[in-house]
Amino acid sequence: MMWRECKEIQEALVAMRRELHKIPELGINLPQTRDFVTAKLDEYGIPYKLADQDSSVIATINAGKPGKVIALRADMDALPIVEATGLPFSSEHEGCMHACGHDSHMAMLLGAAKILNEHKDELNGEIRLLFQTGEEISKGAPIIIENGGIDGADAVFGTHIGSIIDKTIPAGKFIICPGPVMASFDRFIIKVKGIGCHGSTPEKGIDPINVAAHIVIGLQAINAREFNACVPVVVTVGQIHGGAAYNAIPSEVLIEGTTRTFDGDVREKVAARIEEIAKCTAKAFGADAEFEMDWGAPPVVNDKAMAEFAAEAAADIVGAENIITYRDAPNMAGEDFAYYLLKVPGAFMFLSSANPEKGTDIAHHNPKFDLDEDVFWMGSAAFVNITEKFLNG
Repeated sequence: MMWRECKEIQEALVAMRRELHKIPELGINLPQTRDFVTAKLDEYGIPYKLADQDSSVIATINAGKPGKVIALRADMDALPIVEATGLPFSSEHEGCMHACGHDSHMAMLLGAAKILNEHKDELNGEIRLLFQTGEEISKGAPIIIENGGIDGADAVFGTHIGSIIDKTIPAGKFIICPGPVMASFDRFIIKVKGIGCHGSTPEKGIDPINVAAHIVIGLQAINAREFNACVPVVVTVGQIHGGAAYNAIPSEVLIEGTTRTFDGDVREKVAARIEEIAKCTAKAFGADAEFEMDWGAPPVVNDKAMAEFAAEAAADIVGAENIITYRDAPNMAGEDFAYYLLKVPGAFMFLSSANPEKGTDIAHHNPKFDLDEDVFWMGSAAFVNITEKFLNG
């Protein structure tokens, strides 16, 4: 079995992850990251094409024999976070950090690519390697799709590392469940427009801070009072900005937040209600409110057959006792891998690296987030074994 060779490249996987960890980049323009990925692909002799719209890379391993097409994806972007891990390979880019494990995703896919390319004569069909930008802002997957990354693909698979599902799940376990596994994620922006004045004479203005406070309270009733308790809905306000002096009422206040759900109709209704509550509340106080919905990604819904197939392939590597195929509730975090699953059957997998003894059970998007590097070979092995079994039947 090809996957066994992934154990032999464990040190190389760690080294690649650490190099990538030093050079985190944001959004869809990731020049240093792309250069690292393409240099490795050149080293392995794997051809690729670059997108014009961003820094994504689509590489292809063609076995030279007819067969199915499988796509494997790794995300590449980082987060606007000041790293506080104290690691010797900490971020060299101030205010930017790989705090979600994307550095390891790239390393694991590159490792799998190396092994698969060395054995391509033993395979049928074609392998697409999707190195994607902009996952954190839900802008990268559509670019990959636009550039033909999954054209003709019969299946698509991706892996997320860390403690994102549950930090009590020990490192080295895979979580591969059928059906909904992650929620849709969207961003809303509300600009409350009042009339600024001195804090000593509030009657001369219209206080947007007061209006914003009532809007925030009103939004909490959406999931608490407007949907069945069995329907997962999250409405979270994450930012409020307004004012520049303690004794002055500003003219504007900005509110930003996120919504999460698993149903398309619910998703649209939540957005409509946020707009209604914001505008009507503002009007009641004599103010105005502007509303914008920045639509992110739909829910991540795994194909049942593909999830079962991936779970069986991963069990070859870590044993059936280390495969979790059922959770009481899906994760409310979001992932733009969802866009691929709308077009091609596949599965999004999770590989736990939560290890309290190593301090790797810290939440994602945290300045002290880190990974248990010992599990990296398992991620590569899963990609390799899934590919071998899928292409060769």
